[in-house]
Amino acid sequence: MPLRIAYFGQAPFGREVLLRLLEAGHEIAGVYAPPARPGAKADPLAEEAEKRGLALFRHAAMRRKAGEPIPSRIAEHAALRADLNVLAFVTMILPPEIVDAPRFGSLCFHPSLLPKFRGGNALAWQIIAGEREAGVTVFKPDAGVDTGPIVVQKGPVPILPYHTAASLYFESLYALGVEAMVEAVARVANGTAIYTPQDEARASFQGLVDEAVARIDWSASAAEIDRLIRGCDPNPGAHARRGDQTVRLFGCTLAEGFDFSAPAGTVIGLDAKGARVAARGGVLHVAKLKLGSGGKVNAAEAGIAIGDVLA
Repeated sequence: MPLRIAYFGQAPFGREVLLRLLEAGHEIAGVYAPPARPGAKADPLAEEAEKRGLALFRHAAMRRKAGEPIPSRIAEHAALRADLNVLAFVTMILPPEIVDAPRFGSLCFHPSLLPKFRGGNALAWQIIAGEREAGVTVFKPDAGVDTGPIVVQKGPVPILPYHTAASLYFESLYALGVEAMVEAVARVANGTAIYTPQDEARASFQGLVDEAVARIDWSASAAEIDRLIRGCDPNPGAHARRGDQTVRLFGCTLAEGFDFSAPAGTVIGLDAKGARVAARGGVLHVAKLKLGSGGKVNAAEAGIAIGDVLA
């Protein structure tokens, strides 16, 4: 049975899931995408919706700062008469008046094997925490944060020693997520969806990876710092200080089993591939650096020198 869908999403992932749902014969009543930003690239989902003549809404928020829903947004969504909301990698917080309004409620994508790694930065935290495996979940949202019953789950797939938050997503979880979303909608449409409660005994919640989380603690082991750098890549970038300047590190690989007389954080080598930085029990090979408000550059061309200490 084709469904009438109110679609919330963004980026290539949002576009691809949208196309797959249209191919499956579902009707898209309206598309919600992030607002256009001056100077930023056009959002692929918004572009596709405009090209196809779909109703497109680009709100910055659906709730006021105090948390109450914006009445005009509720009315706008109600007018779509959706059977189902599909939330394809949505960062906007939706009020229950929208989440619960369709007769089949909502389906939401999450890039972890729930109930582990609930929260808005699940990709980063899985790497930072040293998790060995990842996966994706489609669940029915409830009043909690990523706590609703599971409809489809795919994985596990390995988290490899070189994975960053970006490469884990694009290499391993992106395609899985598209298939999971399409499968979950199909199950709702044909009446075979089973809503499995999450096991709270296995649950974990991690907050956002902010500047405080991304600050490198050089007393940690080389392995822990490597995971932090990779988990914060591309955003916000794990950071240290060189004098009064913030230095962000990207493209990290680790060689363990080395100890140095130089303090952890000391630049001990530079070559065409980047910088080598001493850490407790290993060497961090860092491909790119971002100094202050500048852009990312090859670490060997960033103006740092052997002997510099990142504190």
